[in-house]
Amino acid sequence: MSAEEQARQLGLDFSVPVDPRPWKPCRRAGGLLFTAGQTSRITGKLGDGLSVEQGYAAAREALERVLRAVRTEAASLDLVRPVKLLGFINAAPGFTETPAVLHGATDLLHAVFGPEAGAHARSAIGVASLPRGAAVEIEAVFELLEP
Repeated sequence: MSAEEQARQLGLDFSVPVDPRPWKPCRRAGGLLFTAGQTSRITGKLGDGLSVEQGYAAAREALERVLRAVRTEAASLDLVRPVKLLGFINAAPGFTETPAVLHGATDLLHAVFGPEAGAHARSAIGVASLPRGAAVEIEAVFELLEP
């Protein structure tokens, strides 16, 4: 099954336009696509009011927004594959489960692209705050594939 078909089966909605901003949500540079940071609508601080499970959901939500931006730029998820994720986790002091939170994004990439094509490098970083109190912000790099 293609990434586009798999995304639809998972209920991802690409009909929602990417939020207009004074910058591009996704920018092509050679054979790579770089996304701007995409935040979750889930707000709060991991380890202080939000559980790892809630953070996992926030990471998945933020990645859905990343995929929407990538698909808008590339025209199809079948024409890209993930290379790198950078996840910023709004974390209370001492919160050490940032990788478990970012699994929400990783698991979605594997579900859409498959375990081999969806494999990627990543970093999960705890931060003191994020825009509008978001629980998670994700930026990503994707490779454009030859059609």
